[in-house]
Amino acid sequence: MNYFVHPNALCESDDIGDGTRVWAFAHVLPRARIGRDCNICDGVFIESDVVVGDSVTVKCGVQLWNGVRLGNGVFVGPNATFTNDLFPRSKVYPDEFLGTIVEADASIGANATILAGVTVGSGAMVGAGAVVTRSVPPNAIVVGNPARIVGYVSDKNASPQTAAGTRQEVAETAVPGVKLYRMPSFVDMRGSLSVGDFEGFLPFPAKRYFLVYGVPTQETRGEHAHKRCHQFLICVSGSVRVLADDGSRRIDVLLDSPDRGIHLPPMIWGTQYRYSKDAVLLVFASESYDSDEYIRDYAQFKRMAHDSN
Repeated sequence: MNYFVHPNALCESDDIGDGTRVWAFAHVLPRARIGRDCNICDGVFIESDVVVGDSVTVKCGVQLWNGVRLGNGVFVGPNATFTNDLFPRSKVYPDEFLGTIVEADASIGANATILAGVTVGSGAMVGAGAVVTRSVPPNAIVVGNPARIVGYVSDKNASPQTAAGTRQEVAETAVPGVKLYRMPSFVDMRGSLSVGDFEGFLPFPAKRYFLVYGVPTQETRGEHAHKRCHQFLICVSGSVRVLADDGSRRIDVLLDSPDRGIHLPPMIWGTQYRYSKDAVLLVFASESYDSDEYIRDYAQFKRMAHDSN
C-alpha cells in the first residue's frame, strides 16, 4: 500500500489514496473513501458512508458520520462536530441520514458544530466555535451561534475613499471590468447634492432600476451572476458591503455614501451583505428582468468563467 497507517490506528477501509497518513487512535470503518495526500490526525473517527477528497486535513478529535462529504483541500479543525440527524433518539434510526457537504478549499474552525443537511461553500471559512445551522455561501466567513456572515475571503478590500469633488472619477480594481465610481457632489451649509447625467455617468444604457431596503443586518443579497446584464450599485442611505468575484479574483467594497458607486459587468458574481439598518441600495440594470439570464450556482459560474477565458 502507498499510504501510512499508524500501528495504533484501526483502518478497515481499503479505499485510501496514495500519500495519505492515518495517525494514532484514528478509526476508519469499511467502505469509507479517503483521497490522496490526506492527513487524518489522532483520535479521528470516520464512518462507512463518508467521502473525503484529496489533500484534506482532519485534525484531532473529529468525527465524520455517515453522509459527510469533504471536497479537495478542506481543513477541519480539532474537535469540530458534524451531525447527520436533526432529531436523534437512542436506538431510533432514520431511513436515510442527511448529507452534509463541505466544498473544496473550505475551512472549519476548532470546536465548530455543523448541523446536518447544510452545504459549506467552496473557499468558505467557519470560525472556531461557530454553530452552522444553514448553508454557507462560497468564500463567506461565518462566526457565532447561530453562525452569521461577517465577511468574505477576498484578494483585497477596496473602497472609493476619495474626497468630495465636482467631477466624476473612475478607479480600476483588482477584478478586471469592475470599477469604482466617485460621482460629482456639491456640499454647502444647506446640505449635500450628488448628480449624474445618464448618458455620461452610467457606463451602460439603463433599462430598469430597483431598490433594496429593510434587509436584516445578518442577511445577504445577490449571490448570483448575470450572463448579459450590467449593474451599477449606489448605497443612497446607510452602508452595505459588496463582494465582486470573477471566479478567480475577489474584492470587498464598502459603499457608504450616495456619491460612491460600483459597476458590476456581466459574468461577475455579486454579493451584498452587512446592510446597516437604514441601508437603501439603488441598482441600475442594463437589461429587463429575465430569470434565464441569471447564474445562481457558484460552481456553474466558475466553470463558465473558466471556459470563457
